[in-house]
Amino acid sequence: MDRAQLEQFRVKPGSKLRITDLDPAWTWEETGEEQANEFMGKSLAQLSEQQEKLWAQDQYGVLVVLQAMDAAGKDGMIKHVMSGLNPQGCTVHSFKKPSEEELDHDFLWRCNNNLPRRGEIGIFNRSHYEEVLVVRVHPEFLDYQRLPKKKYGRKFWQQRFESINDFERHLSRNGYAIVKLFLNVSRDEQKRRFLERLESPEKNYKFSEADVKERAHWDEYMSAYQEALRATSTKNAPWYVIPADHKRVARTLVAGILAQTIAALPLKQPIVSAERKKAFEESRKLLEAEPVAQGVAVK
Repeated sequence: MDRAQLEQFRVKPGSKLRITDLDPAWTWEETGEEQANEFMGKSLAQLSEQQEKLWAQDQYGVLVVLQAMDAAGKDGMIKHVMSGLNPQGCTVHSFKKPSEEELDHDFLWRCNNNLPRRGEIGIFNRSHYEEVLVVRVHPEFLDYQRLPKKKYGRKFWQQRFESINDFERHLSRNGYAIVKLFLNVSRDEQKRRFLERLESPEKNYKFSEADVKERAHWDEYMSAYQEALRATSTKNAPWYVIPADHKRVARTLVAGILAQTIAALPLKQPIVSAERKKAFEESRKLLEAEPVAQGVAVK
């Protein structure tokens, strides 16, 4: 699986994407499971290697946006794909219901406050896109945002898309690589996973009655996702629609996309100056001049 194959999941700028045309149960029939597993291993190894350079160079940052319907596998994705990374250079932030402090600011404020630092990979488990997804499906939430009174028609949502694009363009100009992932799970597969959570005691804690109620708004969510992806997939902050009915498939694709995104950055190990190398020699002499330590009893 190469870059060209992964490109089929990228939403091209200006695309007239139709989510209903995409298969959430897609698998790599031509690639084969063995080759896919090999690709997964190589991608994770590449991610680990590139993270070291990212951290050492301390010039670029990486922002990963994860959006999906409930039970699409966001938490498992973070656990499996990011498991080989150094936790010191990786942050994860899950956006829940806005706090009173967050509601006292504009809708992008809390995301801006939780951006990864330079040298880090930051993952948003849900994100600023909630403001054009769940809030669009439930516009009554806007009543809590203390906005100047206005009509929340099409122009309002277009302006939010513009604000998001401006925000992401600003980040890109300042050294951030942005990759946005929509885990596209089918309604039938979501139902199966909800039932599994109900029937398996070890998964009961994952179940939420509210998640089941939201299924009544499935078509509205798909419409909101479709418009958001069309309006905000740009050259420097692309969306990828990941078929998510098969978790192994989704994780393999995401690992490959992240590895290639970070590999495209001009990363390199910092170059040590001649002056510092000279200082290294002094340190080497001091270390080598130390007497060999004898066994000392520690009380």
